Amino acid sequence: MLSIGEFSKICRVSTKTLRYYDEIGLIHPDQIHPENGYRYYSMTQLEKMLLIQRLKSYHFSLDEIREVLAWEKDLSEEKLCFRLQRKKKHIEEQIQAYASILEQMKRDIASLELGRPLMSFLDRIEVELVETRPRNILSIRRSLSGEDYAAGYGIYFAELYERIATGKLTLQGTPMTIYHSPEYNPAGNDTEFAIPVKEAVKGTRDFPGGLCAKSVLKGAYHELTSVYARLREWVEREGYALTEAPFELYLTDPVQTKDAGDLVTEVYFPVAKK
Repeated sequence: MLSIGEFSKICRVSTKTLRYYDEIGLIHPDQIHPENGYRYYSMTQLEKMLLIQRLKSYHFSLDEIREVLAWEKDLSEEKLCFRLQRKKKHIEEQIQAYASILEQMKRDIASLELGRPLMSFLDRIEVELVETRPRNILSIRRSLSGEDYAAGYGIYFAELYERIATGKLTLQGTPMTIYHSPEYNPAGNDTEFAIPVKEAVKGTRDFPGGLCAKSVLKGAYHELTSVYARLREWVEREGYALTEAPFELYLTDPVQTKDAGDLVTEVYFPVAKK
């Protein structure tokens, strides 16, 4: 048996944390002395503690770790492999996002070193007035929270492509997203995922063409906020008014594009002269 101090020293985790883990049911002392309340851990619990620490290093929450520890042994390996693969994908997405942010910071630092204002990049976002053509779109409309967007793009576009393949429909454009909510709501936003197709079948609708203010972003999706701000400013300055929901067209596939800086997104604001 190991005292809580010895167990703490070997595993490099504080006794305070071990007591907390006991409280939340993550790992209990093997024995507690009935008279003095001293806590003791068995040698076999070292492996369990090391597993907890390994999963923590993979950014599993304590609730997720407790769930893993509760699995039956004959099911645990397969389920753990699935969870690790999902966590690995999430971390890879975070790494890509941080890499994009670092590149943006480098550009901002370079601009500042040249004496340019930090937000001067907004002046380099080009806006043009274009006439878009009407489309027949196959779409799915959902309310998504801010946290759901990343997963939502993959899930709903995959569902649309599956419908297209099953129905042997003819593609007539790149994927697009239409944002119907009049304001941003962290709890949920009215979002329509769509792909233009030739055939008018169940689940399709007419998407009208018309006059639009357009801008193109070559870069990571988190930079789209700047494009939206620039477009809104341009619309107001040039004497136009927004008439319909803004929409985005994705000219590159994020799955096939390794560098976020190579993503190309077109942003459209339907407008009319005031």
